[in-house]
Amino acid sequence: MAFDFDFDLLRDVTETSGVPGYEDRVRDIVRDELEANTDHVRTDAMGNVVGTVEGDSDYSVAIAAHMDEIGFMVKHITEDGFLKLDALGGWDARVLRAQRVTVHAEEEDITGVFGSVPPHTLDDDADEKEEVGDRVVDLGRDTEEVEELVSVGDIVTMDQNTIKMGDTVTGKALDDRVCLFTMLEAARELESPDVTIHFCATVQEEVGLRGATALGVDVDPDLAVALDVTIASDIPGVSEDKHVTALGDGAAIKLKDSSVITTPKVHKRLKAVAEDEDIDHQFEVLPAGGTDTAGFQNTYGAKPVGAISIPTRYLHTVTETANGDDIHATIDLLTAFLDSETGEYDYSL
Repeated sequence: MAFDFDFDLLRDVTETSGVPGYEDRVRDIVRDELEANTDHVRTDAMGNVVGTVEGDSDYSVAIAAHMDEIGFMVKHITEDGFLKLDALGGWDARVLRAQRVTVHAEEEDITGVFGSVPPHTLDDDADEKEEVGDRVVDLGRDTEEVEELVSVGDIVTMDQNTIKMGDTVTGKALDDRVCLFTMLEAARELESPDVTIHFCATVQEEVGLRGATALGVDVDPDLAVALDVTIASDIPGVSEDKHVTALGDGAAIKLKDSSVITTPKVHKRLKAVAEDEDIDHQFEVLPAGGTDTAGFQNTYGAKPVGAISIPTRYLHTVTETANGDDIHATIDLLTAFLDSETGEYDYSL
């Protein structure tokens, strides 16, 4: 059952490029999907996309997942034709060595690689000195050609395919495209909800939850539930108390992260729905990291909020890895939660 969902769509949304502020290609996919499965779709000035399913009640629920992935912007071309980059989102410089990238120039997409000094010539303390700003991209061209093709401000993304690996899926940008996919699948499955549902594909989450914060004002829901990946450090070398979540144990119901403490009555109802529907689930207490949930909690007055996360190993790398059954459990939990929402639950404290 691990891949009993539209893997082709998941592959499309994860492999497609879209860094903060430049989510255009992903946004096109999202709009097509939401236009087919919601009553109306709109895009705001920041690029957030909202597909609305009108319910019988004025009560409204916002479901949010972000479209952007971490990436880079070209800030300088050296006299030797190498590219120096500015990070868009949080990178660990160690994972960039010897990786292939795509430079999204005005006329075409260009393949490049992050240069890596051979180990024979490395100093013993080279790792300690390495920072993202020190990395350079080699396009395999002379300086004149590079300057003709590339400009300061061009976007750079990692080049990686999304594949099945045993019971898991691995690739780039599962953060947060696997949850974006989950939201699109729930929009497909939802039928005649009692309340109005806003499916929100947000922008610029990786640089400070900017899209969700603006959208919290514009949509102004009665209840908001965000979807994002979370840490699964269930790997050798990490103590059990630092695993946060584990692959294969189901959808993660968030209790807190560094940006939000979810509303107790919301996460308790998510738990109740999971138990009633026999959906595998676990709890998430994330010590660091923020999600779009916080963008809705107090942007336009206090709102009840919840969050569902998909456990993911190796976050912010090109080999992010999630379990197929966990993805399916998240789709099922989100759909069941929305199907059962009547607008009459009391989430007040």
